[in-house]
Amino acid sequence: MASRSPVLVSHSSTIGAVLRFAAIGVVVTLVVGMLLAMAYGSAEERRAIIVSACIALPLQLATFAGVRSVPRENVIAAWTGGTLVRFVALVVYGFFVVKALGLPSGAALVSFAAFLFALTLIEPLLLNRS
Repeated sequence: MASRSPVLVSHSSTIGAVLRFAAIGVVVTLVVGMLLAMAYGSAEERRAIIVSACIALPLQLATFAGVRSVPRENVIAAWTGGTLVRFVALVVYGFFVVKALGLPSGAALVSFAAFLFALTLIEPLLLNRS
């Protein structure tokens, strides 16, 4: 019985996918941020939305890069790990960052979760390795 060796992921294809994810992610983040700004009108709430976006987008880029760089056979495991990272980030954000920065917790947590969710939805579109 021959053992299958994992298909190595091309470094350049990973960089290209991450750059595409970043470009689409910026657009998605702006759209979600504008929609949230319509629901949260005060200056402090809008500041919380901006802070959430500035943390969520780089976090999503890092987790996407991690998932995209693993061999095809391990994508589900890597995606599960990325989901755990996002969950831990949401908990840390809610318990520590929001309080430390004095952000309104409702706007901060809803916007952070919304950014993470929206950006997670675009990941499968760019995980294809063909």
